[in-house]
Amino acid sequence: MDALDRKILDIIQSNYPLVSRPYEAVGRQVGLTEAEVLGRVRALKARGVIRRVGANFSSGRLGWQSTLCAARVPWDRVEAFVAEVNRHPGVTHNYLRENVYNVWFTCIGPDMEAVRVVLADIAAKTGIEALNLPAEKLFKIKVDFAMEDRA
Repeated sequence: MDALDRKILDIIQSNYPLVSRPYEAVGRQVGLTEAEVLGRVRALKARGVIRRVGANFSSGRLGWQSTLCAARVPWDRVEAFVAEVNRHPGVTHNYLRENVYNVWFTCIGPDMEAVRVVLADIAAKTGIEALNLPAEKLFKIKVDFAMEDRA
């Protein structure tokens, strides 16, 4: 990544312009055209530097419920289990860990009953039950990865 890529990343992480032409607005800030910014963002996404571009909502403030889930999945069944978990639109994160509980994911739904239905569906399709570990208290932190400070 060059300095312009880092500047673009600094802007779009938390100050994404809420205008009809956001990449044009970013371009004005970094001295590029809209097409140049969009091309750079697409290239960063293709390289896996950017995972997704989209809004993050506070599910709790929208009245939705979320939970952390953990499952013990035999290593030879991990790919199939993860594919089933990821099929559900309420799953927002999914991580493989070296632990007895080796697959961890978050699941969000309009209420906890909807989350339980998703977890039951996953268990019915895979034969593997996931622990439902709803938060008792939220300690939300905002994370930005400062890119311009890096050489």
